[in-house]
Amino acid sequence: MTILLEKKYIPLANYFSSATNPSIRLSFNEIEKIMGQQLPNAAYLNKSWWKKTKAPAKHFHAWIDAGYLVKDVEPNRYVVFERIDLSEGGANAGADINEDILLIRTAEHGDASSLVTLQKTVEAESDFMLYGKDERVQSTQKVRKQIIEWKKNGHSTIFIAILNGEHVGYLMVIGNAAKRAAHRAAIVLGIQENARGKGIASSLLQRAEEWALAKGVTRLELTVVTENTPAINLYEKAGYEREGVRKKSLIIADQPHDEFYMAKFLE
Repeated sequence: MTILLEKKYIPLANYFSSATNPSIRLSFNEIEKIMGQQLPNAAYLNKSWWKKTKAPAKHFHAWIDAGYLVKDVEPNRYVVFERIDLSEGGANAGADINEDILLIRTAEHGDASSLVTLQKTVEAESDFMLYGKDERVQSTQKVRKQIIEWKKNGHSTIFIAILNGEHVGYLMVIGNAAKRAAHRAAIVLGIQENARGKGIASSLLQRAEEWALAKGVTRLELTVVTENTPAINLYEKAGYEREGVRKKSLIIADQPHDEFYMAKFLE
């Protein structure tokens, strides 16, 4: 970025910098999910807020610096962004308009409600999560408090995967305050069923490793149900190794299931 943006617009700038689509249509809700915060009132009330391209405003650099201009605004509904070089016959003129745009960022307290919904969706779709369908009791207020506390203590974090403006996956890195265990952290990963097979889980794992190394964490660990072959393959491909078996650690559909202990040491 050539201009110092307000912090809340940086995720939006990162989203557009990852895009190559000639045209992108985002609802106001999707834009706020990308940002993790609410848009200002002016964005809802005035089309001109989106059309601004001069100082002292800076928010427009989130898309203009990535090569996009606002083509159309339907107040309180959606915004259409178009690549500047599209009308000039640029190299991206033939780009796939349906190409996926993936953004991974740390969770903000404004993501709490969406994260609660996402966890419930993932748990309802999976046979191998700790909680089953509609079993988890979790409030937006509780999750918001957790996000704020984790940001403050620095031992743990949550990454959110945003695909085309929608929250579709998360990865929690749960660290330790005790000095003797400060070098290790546990991870919990969840991806919506309709977003699997797009490399999102691998991208989340990579971001977790980058965060861990920056924090001095050298061991990431997890447990996975022994019958969950796709997850085991994912983790082994990412460099995790099996360390043992936690026998009959879960009761799923009234049947006992074992889990593998898996871990990866970071360089």
